[in-house]
Amino acid sequence: MTDQPPTNVKVTREFDDNSLLYMLFGPHNVHLERIGRELGLDLATRGNAVSISGPADRVEDAQAALDSLYERCQRGYPVETADVDAALRMVGLGDVAAGRLAIVTRKRHIQPRSPVQAEYMQAMEDKEMVFGLGPAGTGKTYLAVAKAVSMMIKGEVDRIILSRPAVEAGERLGFLPGDLRDKVDPYLRPLYDALHDMLPGDQVAKKLIAGDIEVAPLAFMRGRTLANSFVILDEAQNTTPVQMKMFLTRMGEHSRVVVTGDLSQIDLPVGARSGLQDAVDILGGVDDIGFVRFSDRDVVRHGLVSRIVRAYDAHDRNKDKP
Repeated sequence: MTDQPPTNVKVTREFDDNSLLYMLFGPHNVHLERIGRELGLDLATRGNAVSISGPADRVEDAQAALDSLYERCQRGYPVETADVDAALRMVGLGDVAAGRLAIVTRKRHIQPRSPVQAEYMQAMEDKEMVFGLGPAGTGKTYLAVAKAVSMMIKGEVDRIILSRPAVEAGERLGFLPGDLRDKVDPYLRPLYDALHDMLPGDQVAKKLIAGDIEVAPLAFMRGRTLANSFVILDEAQNTTPVQMKMFLTRMGEHSRVVVTGDLSQIDLPVGARSGLQDAVDILGGVDDIGFVRFSDRDVVRHGLVSRIVRAYDAHDRNKDKP
């Protein structure tokens, strides 16, 4: 018995507000072309209507993506290529679930851009400690900072503490110019950037001065107990097992901890074991700890980044073959 070919259909979707169509369709209909290319469909416009032709299941996906993007336009947010890709990834999750998981800060209204991002955002809502594992560009740190700022705005935590191990490929702190702050700030800059994406600059500055937000290297965490805080450890693959245990045991009452890292990008000396890998192996069965694993399919930067990640992964797999 042979498989039946998919049934092709043609449907027309009309949009009421003509003023939003340029934003929805994109310049020269570039967004519609992207949807058609990704789903293998034909999309054509006439006035305020879009006709969609192709396999029935994919036509439904295209309609769902367009409806999601149109609703974004109605809320006053722009539609860019990354938003189109996100809408396609989120087909099946639904606007209700995406809206329920949204993180609201002073400057951003952030919804999940992939099903795994949705899982991660749900884990940060439900669990006291969450590990976000996977490649760069998947939103691990960005979403954690957004959640921390959101909880501070709502009064659910008193402080935000953002930390990284000061270890990078080919660099050591002692060789950098300036005082201690000058030396460590380059390693912490991505965390500052995420903060400024969530809060007005003057508020970030005031909270840093007041100590409500602290951005510090991991070594500064030793000997502290962090209560009523949202604590984020970024680039955790570059911790040692001793450092990781030290960090995790800083957790105090009424606190949340998020640990992010990419186990394929370890910059520790050759032969040194990653504290992140150690924690994943040891804590996998502990209740109230969430582990969320991202892949190249969840990369939400430029589409080429996802293809670069896949190419490197394939190269590494082939290199390891006998």
